[in-house]
This record gives sequence, C-alpha cells and structure tokens, in this order.
Amino acid sequence: MRGSDERSGSLFSYVDLEARVGVGHPLRPIREIANAALAELTGDFSALYAQRLGRPSIAPEKLLRAMLLQAFYGLRSERQLM
Repeated sequence: MRGSDERSGSLFSYVDLEARVGVGHPLRPIREIANAALAELTGDFSALYAQRLGRPSIAPEKLLRAMLLQAFYGLRSERQLM
C-alpha cells in the first residue's frame, strides 16, 4: 500500500522546517522543480502499489527527494543521510 506524501515536520521537531532553510538557498528552486516532476509521476507510482493490502509504505516521492539530497550533499549512504 502506498504511503502519503504529506509532511509531518512538527511531529519530531520544535523548529519549523521552512525556517531551517534560508529564503535564498539553492535548494528551494530545486525543490519546486522536483515537486513538479514528481507530481506528474503520482499516477504511475499509484499503479505500482497495492490498493488496500499491507501496511502503508514510505511515499516514493519522499524517497526520491531524499536521494536528491544525498546526491547534492555527497553522502555515501542512507545512514549518513539520516
């Protein structure tokens, strides 16, 4: 089952995620481009997951955004990313 792509930043953090990244930071326009591309793929992602069986997974959009951050910051593993 496919998980949702909603942000829950306030669940584990007392500082708003938007406040952590500056207004002029280069990640902001990259995020807009990535979100636009991932929005076009939402239907394809939904078709790949079971509709009602199993536990919800991590949304593929979140995983792909994390992989982009990993590549941009030169992190060698998912452990370093976390």
